[in-house]
Amino acid sequence: MGAIGLLFSGGALFLNSLMLLGKAEEKSVAFFNILVGLLQVITPIYLIITSDGSNWSMFNNGAVFLFGFTYLYLGVTILKGFDSSGLGWYSLWVSMMAIVYALVFYVQENDVVNALTWVLWAFLWFLFFLSSALKKPYDNYIGRVAFVQSWVTLTLPSLFMLLDLWQNAKLQEIWTFVCIGSMIYFVIEAILFAKSIKKEKLVEELV
Repeated sequence: MGAIGLLFSGGALFLNSLMLLGKAEEKSVAFFNILVGLLQVITPIYLIITSDGSNWSMFNNGAVFLFGFTYLYLGVTILKGFDSSGLGWYSLWVSMMAIVYALVFYVQENDVVNALTWVLWAFLWFLFFLSSALKKPYDNYIGRVAFVQSWVTLTLPSLFMLLDLWQNAKLQEIWTFVCIGSMIYFVIEAILFAKSIKKEKLVEELV
């Protein structure tokens, strides 16, 4: 995915995180999702048409559709008031595709940062599946995960790319630890979130 696509994906995910945390109105966020979704559907079509047609080019450019259709699906679902179960099951499928991308980047390219990034995205899409398809009340936790990922996996890497710093070996090493640190934070937050839910249930039972 190109740097500009990553940058605006970061913006969309940032707004989505605020929406999940109850700080941004749904329909206004949905409109931006549609704009970014259109960008990330039209762009890969052009890139595929103008590419060399190799499997690797198709594999890389095709990844952008995973984001584009997610943003479009989410935006239309909110604006039209559709049930989110279809979006949730689609998110599960994308989560599995993201794991495939992570494995390919790690095994084929020995690209640890890209592999970890795809693992993080797979986790986020899986959370969307739990929330949208299985109707789990995890919005607050998902909002926090999405907020961190909007910066760690999208916004900041895209800015580094635009500044021609992303391929710096030292920065790649640092970002490996940033990704791992994010994963540890998500685990800690998940444990705390689970404890808070358990506590709320105990209070409800006592009342």
